[in-house]
Amino acid sequence: MFILYAVVIGLVAGLLLGGRPAGLAALQFRYAWLAVLGFGVQVVIFSGPVSDRIGWLGVPAYVASTALVFFVLVANIRIAGMPIVALGATCNLVAILANGGFMPASAAALSTAGRSPAAGYSNSAVVVDPALVPLTDVFALPTWLPFSNVFSIGDVLIGLGIAVAIVVAMRRQPSAGDATPA
Repeated sequence: MFILYAVVIGLVAGLLLGGRPAGLAALQFRYAWLAVLGFGVQVVIFSGPVSDRIGWLGVPAYVASTALVFFVLVANIRIAGMPIVALGATCNLVAILANGGFMPASAAALSTAGRSPAAGYSNSAVVVDPALVPLTDVFALPTWLPFSNVFSIGDVLIGLGIAVAIVVAMRRQPSAGDATPA
């Protein structure tokens, strides 16, 4: 849910900097349907009924869906902000792969976010002695914020890149082909 805050920040910053929401419609994001598919898989495998039963299939499904989204990011690397998003996604994917298909979350961060370790398969799991600790979910949004959760430096980079992409798209000057007749 950290990304929702990035979208709101990007929209507000875009408006404050003189941008227009119509600029977002001009973005040409290739293979968007694959990103939606990748995120959809993650929503399903981390939902209660599935996460309780997925067992060992959770790890390959999570890694494959994350790799699918990463492919889409690379395919769209020329869009402003996407290199930052790709760097963040790389950090997250490296941490997930280094920890056997799980994104480690610190117990302290989970507590700050008002969360407890998940009973079923989860994208954030408390791992004993995780690899690459600085890339894992060691930060938390406080419980007084809606959608409080744990997050990583990779998530911060993803959020920053998304905000940049939104601001730049909103401030983009319309081309002659974008103009509508009066």
